[in-house]
Amino acid sequence: MRAKRPQRLPVVLSRAEVGALLAALDGVSWIMAMLLYGAGLRLRECLRLRVKDVDFDRNEILVREGKGNKACPELSRRDRVTLLPASVREPLAAHLERVRALHQRDLTAGFGRVQLPDALARKYPNASREWGWQWVVLASRICAPPLKLRSAGGRDPRYGPPQRFHIHESVLQKAIHAATRKARIAKPVGPHTLRHCFATDLLAAGYDIRTVQKLLGHKDVATTMIYTHVLNRGGHGVVSPADRL
Repeated sequence: MRAKRPQRLPVVLSRAEVGALLAALDGVSWIMAMLLYGAGLRLRECLRLRVKDVDFDRNEILVREGKGNKACPELSRRDRVTLLPASVREPLAAHLERVRALHQRDLTAGFGRVQLPDALARKYPNASREWGWQWVVLASRICAPPLKLRSAGGRDPRYGPPQRFHIHESVLQKAIHAATRKARIAKPVGPHTLRHCFATDLLAAGYDIRTVQKLLGHKDVATTMIYTHVLNRGGHGVVSPADRL
């Protein structure tokens, strides 16, 4: 039996550090970082967002197939609903207009497909071309099959016909690492750090832990409880006697 790794406290940034980090980002990287910090998304959840999962009218984001989520019994056990930050609404809407134009050009060129779950692709063979199923953060290039497969109808048996995937996770990882250096933040920061900041900032603002658990999609509230240990209130919320002098 393997020994269990000790659970360590997550790295959390102050509000000022988060602001400096976000100010050092721009474009799609800024939008993605805002969704991680403002909606508590995991990096992979952000990458796999579909256009139809963003509800601008209700200010909500539907996260499909989150990591082990059972917090929303009214949905499937791996789905959850989180908030769409007001501060990212307009930039995200403008970004989606550009994505839509790119998708239209792809359709005109005979492409415009995205990857769908196997069962859905079999049931609705044309759904992969529909606007609602497109990725929110599309890759800049179409993934074409290897040259030796192009003569066989341009199909790659691993991925199907040429299509656009979402951008690679390393795009945001590299952008955040560069922004961390630019903002002169000494802590180790990655995309998941912004999700940690989302949780701690909500708890610090007085939201109850069950609400935070639901937004994060944690199966067990004990997982969410770890953020109570990193709130900026000193050890166990105790005031140092040195500060009482």
